[in-house]
Amino acid sequence: MRFSVYQVSRRGGRDKNEDRMGYSYTRESGLFALADGMGGHPEGEVASQLALQTLSAHFQREAKPRLAEPLRFLHDAIIAGHHQLLRYATERALMDTPRTTVVACLLQGNAAYWAHCGDSRLYLVRGDKLVARTRDHSYSELAQTMSQVVPLPDKVNRNVLFTCLGSPGRPVVDTAGPLLVRPGDKVMLCSDGLWGSVSDPIITDILATRPISDAVPELVERALRVAGDRSDNVTVLAVEWEAAEDVDAAGVSTDSLADDVFASTIQASLGGDASGGDELDDEEIERSIREINEAIQRSSARKR
Repeated sequence: MRFSVYQVSRRGGRDKNEDRMGYSYTRESGLFALADGMGGHPEGEVASQLALQTLSAHFQREAKPRLAEPLRFLHDAIIAGHHQLLRYATERALMDTPRTTVVACLLQGNAAYWAHCGDSRLYLVRGDKLVARTRDHSYSELAQTMSQVVPLPDKVNRNVLFTCLGSPGRPVVDTAGPLLVRPGDKVMLCSDGLWGSVSDPIITDILATRPISDAVPELVERALRVAGDRSDNVTVLAVEWEAAEDVDAAGVSTDSLADDVFASTIQASLGGDASGGDELDDEEIERSIREINEAIQRSSARKR
């Protein structure tokens, strides 16, 4: 299995960055995930971090080195993240539960599988075409989908979701796949800070015409410019399958890994008291992302 990956997260105009992203892989399977902690509820950064930690922990336990049932895994691991949030709130006697969206993609064999809850999105671009995109669990997207069947109000706030992790009811988790992937296919995960400011045609065009190491920073900067001072957190993780060598993106080849080897960029824990602490500081997050990308670039340069 061979892929390239590039990721960027920016705080935008918000007081803190509640987005989280990362990836884990074995010799035969790769998990890529992104979560967007929800404002208006406590500790959104903890919610998104716990969701990704749970996904990664389940992946490490079950991918030996591949998953027997990828769609079942995605659904069950996301629901497990939901239960972790309920447990976190109960243990700390919180008046409200931390909440988050999540989107995750599995690349295994020659196929992609994905799942999401909320309005963080997955895009799959092949050549110059948008092959697939998740549909948000929002009332605005529901209104568009149902407009030919049931008339709904003309104006619906796109930020209002009907499901997420940490909600009182059982979350809705949509799954898709398998979709056969081809060399050069690009998968992008993003928070609504991106797609809320940059249209699908522009996202598709930039992903199609540039290497992911150029496309991801350009998309993030464009979203920040369009939204200005009102910008939400903007987070993007992009993967190119069986990519040609790209000196600015992480070129990962897993063929030489042993069956029991597991690698991950997802933070393993929240620290001693699980309260967030310095490990969840915005500057620390952005510094870590810079260091990861700089290490990726140095590694790729040495390979040349």
